[in-house]
Amino acid sequence: MTRTFLGMPVTAPPGVGHLRGAEPFPSAARRGLADPQLRRNLGHATKTIRAKSAGVIGEVPDWQELRAAGSAIKTDVMARLPELLEQLEAKVTAAGGVVHWAADANEANRIVTDLVRATGGSRVIKVKSMATQEIGLNEALEAVGIEPVETDLAELIVQLGDDRPSHILVPAIHRNRAEIREIFLRTMPGVDSTLTDEPAALAAVARRYLRQTFLTTKVAISGANFAVADTGTLAVVESEGNGRMCLTLPETLITVMGIEKVVPTWRDLEVFLQLLPRASTGERMNPYTSMWTGVTPGDGPQAFHLVLLDNGRSAVLADEVGRQALHCIRCSACLNVCPVYERTGGHAYGSVYPGPIGAVLSPQLTGVADNSSLPYASSLCGACYDACPVKINIPELLVHLRDQAPHPRGEATAMAAAAYTMNRPRLYQAAQRAVRLSRLAGRRGRGIPPPLDGWTASRDLPDPPAQTFRDWWATR
Repeated sequence: MTRTFLGMPVTAPPGVGHLRGAEPFPSAARRGLADPQLRRNLGHATKTIRAKSAGVIGEVPDWQELRAAGSAIKTDVMARLPELLEQLEAKVTAAGGVVHWAADANEANRIVTDLVRATGGSRVIKVKSMATQEIGLNEALEAVGIEPVETDLAELIVQLGDDRPSHILVPAIHRNRAEIREIFLRTMPGVDSTLTDEPAALAAVARRYLRQTFLTTKVAISGANFAVADTGTLAVVESEGNGRMCLTLPETLITVMGIEKVVPTWRDLEVFLQLLPRASTGERMNPYTSMWTGVTPGDGPQAFHLVLLDNGRSAVLADEVGRQALHCIRCSACLNVCPVYERTGGHAYGSVYPGPIGAVLSPQLTGVADNSSLPYASSLCGACYDACPVKINIPELLVHLRDQAPHPRGEATAMAAAAYTMNRPRLYQAAQRAVRLSRLAGRRGRGIPPPLDGWTASRDLPDPPAQTFRDWWATR
């Protein structure tokens, strides 16, 4: 067994997994903004989810108290994380499971691939898991000749389309029904060419495609929404039933879980099982809530392995402000209300974690320098903070990370010049008069020369007022 120790912050390694984009957010976002079909798909989907979620949240009179409780539990978990993880390890081991500690994506991938190969299997079925996407597990499995099969419908669409997920909850949110039909016709053997794009017809085709795979695959890989330290119980919540099949039919179950997913007790889990479905899918409860504790002889998988993944989380934990990001329960509520995400889509973020939470989590997992544009992928409107069921102050985190991001030398020079000017009243007064010449910069400031044009690349230059405050005051 390998061990990693909390309190020794190391960021996620480069070159493996899906936390770093190939280009900065502004460049990637321009393609999303130029795709009208993508914007229609996103606009329709997020509007629908928002309306459903608002309806069921409105039924809960103590919703704000539940949010506060969820936030308090997560704060307590972060303060006692090493203790709770050791307790979880002891309980899982006592129940017949095996716990593995993975310092990063490379170690986690090696552990999982070795476990699968030890079973003699050449194929695995997978429950939707952000952690396995984060570490690039599918690619690691394929590299050693093991076929991963995604069983969540949206993840299957992404996999068959050789695509990337663009939403935490609905990975194929950027696809419409016609596009999904085309993917199924192109990639699934034996699909009738008369297949329509009706959701029921598409789901039926996917069900037939997966059924035999469920029955003949001996190894399953899952993530975990929560793990109860007090009993060693793990929980997966989902809406389709594919998770239940993966967690009960195979002989071996391997779960990859971020270390922040632990909760102290069942009473704490109760809070999150009320918060998560309402904030994510707009349901009063998840249709399928599967829980298991180790191995039960004669019932379900007879070998269970839990891989506890760090991959930069200790580095996030070391930041007293930034550690709020580890409170996330992956509900995607912040994505569904974010005006930036709705217009650019998830691929623009370059990470498996898109939207507002991705803009504060990914840079911390990788080191801010590797994702320095993401903290700026926001208008700081605060809608994400209002929507978050565990009250993560994402705007505060964005500003905090912007302060840590590398800044061009010209920006520091400009700020120093501004400070010098503002500290000298006569010079400041002369500068105010000179501002009136900004009209020469052209419409919206597009005529400003480099390096000053960096400001107006994404902002309109405001028109100077007809009268300054000093001029107005002089007339009183």
